[in-house]
Amino acid sequence: MNSATVVSSPGKVLIAGGYLVLDRAYAGVVVSTSSRFYTVVQNSSSKENLITVRSPQFVSATWAYSVKFEPSVLVEDLPTNESKNKFVHLALQSIISLACEIKGVAHVKTQLSSGIKIHIVGDNDFYSQRAQLASLSLPRTLASLSKIPPFVPTGVPISQVHKTGLGSSAALITSLTSSLLLHLSIIPPSDLVQNDSEGRHLAHNLSQYVHCLAQGKVGSGFDVSAAVFGSHIYTRFDPAVIQQLMSDSTSNPQPLLPTVSPSNTAWNYKVSNFQLPPLTRMMLADVDAGSDTPSLVGKVLRWRKEDPLTGMSGALWSSLGVINQLLAQTLLKLTDLHSKDPAVYEDCLKFLSITKASEWLSTPRDSAVGNTIVSTFDEVRRISEAIREKMREMGTLSDVPIEPSEQTQLLDLCISQPGVIGGGVPGAGGYDALWLLVCDPTADISPNQRPVEIVENVWNIYKELDVSPLSAVESLAKGARVEDLDSIPGLRNAIAST
Repeated sequence: MNSATVVSSPGKVLIAGGYLVLDRAYAGVVVSTSSRFYTVVQNSSSKENLITVRSPQFVSATWAYSVKFEPSVLVEDLPTNESKNKFVHLALQSIISLACEIKGVAHVKTQLSSGIKIHIVGDNDFYSQRAQLASLSLPRTLASLSKIPPFVPTGVPISQVHKTGLGSSAALITSLTSSLLLHLSIIPPSDLVQNDSEGRHLAHNLSQYVHCLAQGKVGSGFDVSAAVFGSHIYTRFDPAVIQQLMSDSTSNPQPLLPTVSPSNTAWNYKVSNFQLPPLTRMMLADVDAGSDTPSLVGKVLRWRKEDPLTGMSGALWSSLGVINQLLAQTLLKLTDLHSKDPAVYEDCLKFLSITKASEWLSTPRDSAVGNTIVSTFDEVRRISEAIREKMREMGTLSDVPIEPSEQTQLLDLCISQPGVIGGGVPGAGGYDALWLLVCDPTADISPNQRPVEIVENVWNIYKELDVSPLSAVESLAKGARVEDLDSIPGLRNAIAST
């Protein structure tokens, strides 16, 4: 097998900033996940200007495209394709066009002289594994998920897969875009080592454009931003930057580089450093009830538009904007407290892990630093509860199930357990997922008394909703990154099976 260009991009969880992140006046707190999408690009020996794309986890998921360069760059679906893949097709059209603008047609023709083959796979967490666990007669636990082979086939076409809401389309587009920019020598690999390089910003801008084009609208972009940069505090870009390209036609295309170039100052998004505190763990669950995110967002935005800014929506959004920022700042304060005194911090984490939050402040620590650490964790708990309350209020006023009562009951039960700091329904809310932040100390704690295990047990025995855990945690490796094919367990096997 010839050498391969491999780039992975993480999924996302928006823990604060649902709906508000659509407005440049407000920021969102987005956590990138350890679950990633991988794109493997290899030179082929098939046919000049032929690009073959496979998603081996799905049934009938192979697409072939022919690239034409005259009179303008055109990537054509071949008649042999059993289905269309708008996301992949638009990505290829945009990337090849941009490559020709930057490096010239002759360079790109050379790169495609024997064709290229592309494999795209996503970690199991992006898709519900209920059926896999049932077929293996395994309980829905994190340990069981680790027994499922990596990149396991879903057994269905892409259109029928049950997604878990981790931002699969954004992670896919970002890994595909970044890997092809590398493979075609448009950006150097070193640009995906640095977090603030020109190449990374180019990959971001192009991925945002392609993702918006494929979805037919300009969203907030936090999912693509997380796939490129990892966990951060995100302020969206002005949609006007790509508005003209959104209405572009393939018959008379405009150049892409003036718009997507990192030097274009109209890209006014902001990415501020963020990560979850040390010795804590994000836990995610797939809740099998399902909600239609676009329809939820549409209803909330209609309500906000119809309600004057001086009315309920304006005041609610302003107060939510303040406490969302407060959550981010308080979580970052914990990271700072850990760096100043790791031993005391770890001792406090052990105490918090075996104590219900309602009792955290009633047992003073041995030092002022310890009391500050415990009270800061308690502040995170109170802020996250305040965000939930405001989001429920938004749901009531807009008649949208942002945190449905069924989710409220489950979340309240989880948050009442020892060592659970806070949680909520991510992003736009609805019935399909929840997130928790729990203490995860390195200290020895009695079996079945670690917060992760306690929460797992709650999910396992809960009857009112069908809950299944995801294995993802926060990605400390940040955003898009170059990978070695053989260092990712199961990846070579997954792409060899097609």
